[in-house]
Amino acid sequence: MKIALMDSGIGLLAAAAAVRRLRPDADLVLSSDPGSMPWGPRTPEDVTVRAVAVARAAAAHRPDALIVACNTASVHALPALRAALEPGVPVIGTVPAIKPAARRDRPIAIWATPATTGSPYQRGLIREFARSVSVTEVPCPGLADAVEHADEAAIDRAVAAAAALTPPDVEDVVLGCTHYELLAERIRAAVRQPGRPQAFLYGSAEAVAAQVLRRIGADAAPSAEPVGTLTVLLGGQPAGLPDPALAYAEGRLLQAVSPAL
Repeated sequence: MKIALMDSGIGLLAAAAAVRRLRPDADLVLSSDPGSMPWGPRTPEDVTVRAVAVARAAAAHRPDALIVACNTASVHALPALRAALEPGVPVIGTVPAIKPAARRDRPIAIWATPATTGSPYQRGLIREFARSVSVTEVPCPGLADAVEHADEAAIDRAVAAAAALTPPDVEDVVLGCTHYELLAERIRAAVRQPGRPQAFLYGSAEAVAAQVLRRIGADAAPSAEPVGTLTVLLGGQPAGLPDPALAYAEGRLLQAVSPAL
């Protein structure tokens, strides 16, 4: 079994680690183009061109499926990616977890890039799934880029700024960018209010990992022998995990349990 994941940068680590936990025996292909980060401010046409190039690099390794582990690429390029790769390679997009968050029927905040915040795509999800709850859209300028470079000071500033925009009664936070999932505990701590329960965070990694296994007709087997290999492509070229990836638990997990190629 071989599963590929694509993103602009290291935001794919969360979904890749989730797949690794479900299937330690699966071969993983991680394809990104960090030199073109960030994708959020780019035009939809530019994002689509770059996303298709990154996806084709992954598809050259003949995976059983491809996860688009990037909200921006899923918003703008999913039809083009499916047209380019399917039916040969099933393509699974990433959608912010607004629907499950809204089921709890209490105020939620959606942390996302400035380009996604207020976008027709995100507003459409809110209308469809969260019409009956209070929703605060929280733009997080610079946060994805800070995560990409593991810039601790920039991460602290961006998280604090987003937390200041998050209403104090919010207990459910949707992480609308895959990079943010690498900071789950820091975000949870930043939005916690004295005397109130700890916030529940909604990411997409676990759901998309389960979805890709369903799509290819595979069962989860977390006790399988950890023999799955790891292939990393940066700008289409073979590489190792970039140093900033190892600042996060997900990157260290992938490196630790993946046999060297």
